[in-house]
Amino acid sequence: MNLSRSAVKPGLYAITPSAWSADALLSAVDALLDGGISLLQYRDKPKARPELAQALLERCRASATPLIINDDIELAVTIGADGVHLGRDDGDPAHARSLLGPRALIGVSCYNDLERARHLAAADIDYLAFGAVFSSPTKPAAVTCSLDVLNQARQFGLPVVAIGGLTTANAARALAAGADLVAVITDLFDSSNIRQQAETYRNLSAANQGG
Repeated sequence: MNLSRSAVKPGLYAITPSAWSADALLSAVDALLDGGISLLQYRDKPKARPELAQALLERCRASATPLIINDDIELAVTIGADGVHLGRDDGDPAHARSLLGPRALIGVSCYNDLERARHLAAADIDYLAFGAVFSSPTKPAAVTCSLDVLNQARQFGLPVVAIGGLTTANAARALAAGADLVAVITDLFDSSNIRQQAETYRNLSAANQGG
């Protein structure tokens, strides 16, 4: 990783749910930022809303939390986001780097594919995401990824993100298996107390880190 950009910190990687109203999503993100998250990813299907992305970026900047844009390199460039997350069909990380610059954070989905991770780890990226590690309500048809893959992925020397079906009841298993961050949508945004839920994940991560 380029040392001129911020390291990806272990902990909670919050990913926004799709199709929420702007007001509701911004309020939820405020609670998450108060609760303590390491990264926020703006994911909005079927189409991102640039004005909402800009509002999220302003909130994240105020709390020194990086905002990652899902899939959309152009949107990340347009608003000056901190980085982008790319799946298999979302563009070349090298192209994203050329557009976003040396300080951007670039993450990639590796699903359950260690060879894909090996190839991408040799590129100028910042984290490798694997999943679904548990049954995912957001992507019920997603490929499954065993927890053992998380441990094996540590050989590549990049932060490992576990995604898919994470809850406060199972996140410790993913962290113990080798994940540096747990990426969560439903168990955060459907919580009756979003800030407290974020704090619970933060504490689980801290316990796994030994602090």
